[in-house]
Amino acid sequence: MNARRIVAVFGAALVAAFALPFVLPSNYAVNVAAMILFTAFLGQSWNIAGGFAGQTSFGHVVFFGTGAYASTILQVAWGWNPWLGWIAAALAGGVVGLAIGALAFRAGLRGSYFALVTLAFAEVFRILANSAEFTRGGLGILIPSDPRAANLQFKDPVWFYWIALALLALSLAVAAWLKRSRFGAQLAAIRENEDAARALGIDVFRAKTICLGISGAMAAAGGTFYAQKYLYVDPSIAYGVEKSVEMLLVSMIGGAGTVFGPLVGAAVLGGVGEITRSFAAGQGLSLVVYGAILVAIVAWLPDGLIGVFARRGGARRGRDA
Repeated sequence: MNARRIVAVFGAALVAAFALPFVLPSNYAVNVAAMILFTAFLGQSWNIAGGFAGQTSFGHVVFFGTGAYASTILQVAWGWNPWLGWIAAALAGGVVGLAIGALAFRAGLRGSYFALVTLAFAEVFRILANSAEFTRGGLGILIPSDPRAANLQFKDPVWFYWIALALLALSLAVAAWLKRSRFGAQLAAIRENEDAARALGIDVFRAKTICLGISGAMAAAGGTFYAQKYLYVDPSIAYGVEKSVEMLLVSMIGGAGTVFGPLVGAAVLGGVGEITRSFAAGQGLSLVVYGAILVAIVAWLPDGLIGVFARRGGARRGRDA
């Protein structure tokens, strides 16, 4: 598919997605659709580092929580407008990503060691948020309700849907750029064989650190969205391991290292979540099902659902030739 056709398909899909809330039967359905798009955006933030660069993170929630707390504290304690706080939160997430990348990659950590280090950082940040006075500890921070667009708060849930759609479109554009750019080719080389990439003259440390900074900024922006939607943040929400698992899952299910993999994974995971919630009120059953899906994907579909579609498409073209 050439670039012009890709742009046309993407534009048509974007228009259809924009119009979707007008045909959904209820505000609840609009909210579910918005959270699927938002989950896809978070999954794409993980996918930038974990899929495109092969830097698997178990603690990506450290960036999500940083964004949630940064914008919330700036708004509640310092009186910042949340739109400006959103920009500051994304910058804060990017700085944390650069800092963690600089420390971990300078030490030569990779693979499971890097994954565990990110998990450790997420736990450290959770403990700090749980004990620091400016985060109000375990009590969390309640954002005053003032539903106006200027405050990034809305009475009608459709506005959060459109914001989630815009975030997802931006993340898809970043992923598409990585697929076609020289920087993206460098990340792919690092993912396949880091030592060979270094031998080819690629600055592995710089590329991986920048990639983690971009990924961290995106996840932090997601944290601000979440905080403004629910008007509350606490350490378990901001730095809970469930969000890290969710980001990883949607990318792995859909296809890590692909442009649309997180969107496919979020749609599947969203459907599974709604079904499990209809059988059980708590989160326990959904987490069990998520774990079972992840095991099945790793065991039988390592390339995710996008990989299955790609193989079937290739086989069909082979038969037609």
